[in-house]
Amino acid sequence: MEALPFFADAPLWAAALGVLLVLFALGFTGAPLWAWAAAGLVALVGFGAPLWLTVAFGVLAAVFLITPIRRVLSGAVMGLMKKLEFLPVISSTEQEAIDAGTVWVEGELFSGKPDAKRLLAQDYAGLTDEEQAFLDGPVEELCQMVDDWDVWQRRDLSPETWQKLKDDRFFGLIVPKAYGGHGFSPSLNSAVVAKAASASSTLGITVMVPNSLGPAELLAHFGTDAQKDYWLPKLATGEVIPSFALTEPGAGSDAGAISSKGVVFTGDDGELYLRLNWRKRYITLAAISNVLGLAFKLEDPEELLGKGTDLGITCALVPTTAEGVVLGKRHDPLGVPFWNCPTEGHDVVVKLEDAIIGGAAGAGRGWRMLMQSLAAGRGISLPASGTAGIQQAARVAGAHALIRKQFGLSIGKFEGIEEPLARIGGWAYIAEASRRYTCGALDGGAAPAVVTAMMKYNITELFRKAVNDGMDVLGGNAISRGPRNPLAHAYIGLPVSITVEGANILTRTLMVFGQGAIRCHPYALKEMRALMTGDVKAFDAAFWPHIGHVVRNAFRGVGLSLTRGWLAGSPVSGPAARYWRKMAWTSATFAFLADLAMGTLGGDLKRKEKLTGRFADIFSWMYLGTAVLKRFDAEGQRPEDRAFLDWSMQYAFAQIQDAFDGLFANLQVPGATWFFRGPLAAWSRFNRISDLPSDAVGHKVAAALQVPGEQRDRITPTVFTSMDPEHALGRFDHAMRLCYEAEGVVSKIKAAIKRRELPRQHPATLIPLAIEGGVITRAEAEMLKAAEAARADAIQVDAFDNADYFASAVKPGEVASATSGDGSAVGEVGFGGPASTEAGATAWSGAVVTEDPAAEPTA
Repeated sequence: MEALPFFADAPLWAAALGVLLVLFALGFTGAPLWAWAAAGLVALVGFGAPLWLTVAFGVLAAVFLITPIRRVLSGAVMGLMKKLEFLPVISSTEQEAIDAGTVWVEGELFSGKPDAKRLLAQDYAGLTDEEQAFLDGPVEELCQMVDDWDVWQRRDLSPETWQKLKDDRFFGLIVPKAYGGHGFSPSLNSAVVAKAASASSTLGITVMVPNSLGPAELLAHFGTDAQKDYWLPKLATGEVIPSFALTEPGAGSDAGAISSKGVVFTGDDGELYLRLNWRKRYITLAAISNVLGLAFKLEDPEELLGKGTDLGITCALVPTTAEGVVLGKRHDPLGVPFWNCPTEGHDVVVKLEDAIIGGAAGAGRGWRMLMQSLAAGRGISLPASGTAGIQQAARVAGAHALIRKQFGLSIGKFEGIEEPLARIGGWAYIAEASRRYTCGALDGGAAPAVVTAMMKYNITELFRKAVNDGMDVLGGNAISRGPRNPLAHAYIGLPVSITVEGANILTRTLMVFGQGAIRCHPYALKEMRALMTGDVKAFDAAFWPHIGHVVRNAFRGVGLSLTRGWLAGSPVSGPAARYWRKMAWTSATFAFLADLAMGTLGGDLKRKEKLTGRFADIFSWMYLGTAVLKRFDAEGQRPEDRAFLDWSMQYAFAQIQDAFDGLFANLQVPGATWFFRGPLAAWSRFNRISDLPSDAVGHKVAAALQVPGEQRDRITPTVFTSMDPEHALGRFDHAMRLCYEAEGVVSKIKAAIKRRELPRQHPATLIPLAIEGGVITRAEAEMLKAAEAARADAIQVDAFDNADYFASAVKPGEVASATSGDGSAVGEVGFGGPASTEAGATAWSGAVVTEDPAAEPTA
């Protein structure tokens, strides 16, 4: 066979450039192997390569293209990977966590080539007419009757509030209508929790817990018909108050270390029973609950269930009136007065079929139940309360920045105040975008475990930052506790949201990327399962496409970096288009580095938590940025929101850039570490995806928070608002509106001062002269007086005389009382179920309970 060097007449540089362009096109588009083989063959023939080289290339291509031959090679690769112990050791609890839930848009972001049209096409959650009516009616009424300062002083919600919660079935938001509940969507659940939490964190927690992971959720999905018929109607109406006990002293995040135990035995009546022993802590509502959801390890020493002796984690329902149940004490979570309690059980006996959720069939399935429930639930309650907290900080800080004056100017005009104010406003926009984007998926039945973990971690962290910035803006007004202060209690209670439902450190370093790298990667989980089962066919079907996936993302990463994303398309035109292109650039780089880390570190990657934390940051901010882009589009690409779009996306990409810089500085690649830490890191710093938002963009965001009206309300939609000047937040909103409306009057007086028609004094002191000189009208004068009075009132802080200040103190030799949720003293009957004998012995942490049931509760 004679070679046909058809490139011979072309200039060498042109031929070489043509080959490179073809190779780049093949790599960038992820062309199949046969296309690479064909291109290689054409290049060899065209350059007049020796026949032996062409034949050798063809044989090599055949090895990979002919399936039976390739599988022989795949088997050898499998054997080598097993010998090198490349597969990470995964516990049964980790495996069930990995398998829980579904993969949603996060799979696109992890792919390296996200389908932007699909990302944009996802629902942006709204409410039904029925849900909106509930939010505008019962929820609004509930918030109006709660005084957060009173809640903290009495250390509980008022009896009237508890009754309202029961009457309007607030504990049955997620209970199906067929069982007497509301059967509302996750979007409404989120909206209710957010508004309630903005009125009072204690109220928000009290509403969220029965409607998140617990008896109602588990029964609705996994309970027997008999269990549903008995418990769900009672849970919906508040006749029965639930709690769920998982955490214990020796087992927090490591649920596999649970020591609580249940033993199966046969009763005298021939029925199967459980003998339960536990010691739990941090259990919300436990001391006032009538039914305790319990997670424990189930043992069946006589194999009465026929499933072995150690059945694993199981979930059961235990009436708190059962003999041996110990309740009554409270923890004190930083003073936040929600019911958070320890509980113990000593040889508690319950009927197995009634107690285990799902009956005997549910034995040993508890951890799977919990993970499947958390896969969705983690994205509702805490992200909702965190979003409300951020928005409340934005509303309060924006109002204060306009109201408070220094040196004759509203402090919001000072750049030092603008900076934190812009951050709060940008975070408020991001949080609401991601809350609604996530709820849209949950409404549709998805349960994206990785996304909900991202939401829990990132929104609570932004909440922490926003409240800290808000405290700085308010200054002394924020540190003086009292009924006038709308931020202090949020600041005090912040660590609670950071810690619960998976501590944030663990969520970031182990869950978001650790779980995401397996679940969201298009091939990793398939490869792991094939390796564990020894399935060569399945391994072959995943491994070689994975290699092609890595090659494609390497080419995409280079091409998109060189063109700053312009080789990628955008599903929209206008100001958001460049951010969609940057998202494609980010995804390609992230996906390639993730594969590089998994390939070089193997099972050790899950122990490199600093690296996985940086990967988690990139992954999270890709998702949050996508949610922002969806919000901007869903809300009609409003020109007035352009600053919020720009600030949010620039901030998101700046966080991503910082994480990439950390990876390049610390990722160890055998033989190439120098390249990543040197040339590649330098290129990344030079060709940055983004810097932090500019001062000019931040100025626009900060200014928007200082203007009462439609946009400010849209930026803070979850917050319970009141124009009542006696309400902590209402006082700020009332004063802000009056001061803003009076700005024109002040400007007239200042202009007159410049013209020397009025003396140089504070405008408010010149009102009589301004009226006399015709500078302002009497109506305008009244407007300015009202504004100045509201301003003066809004900047006041609480002060107490000694009698009031020490009224709630417990003095030596005196006793403190506590209520049990419905306003009755601990130890009385509450919600239809008596507390245990030990429940009546103490209030919380050693405080002695008064014997007078009518005594007013004190802190």
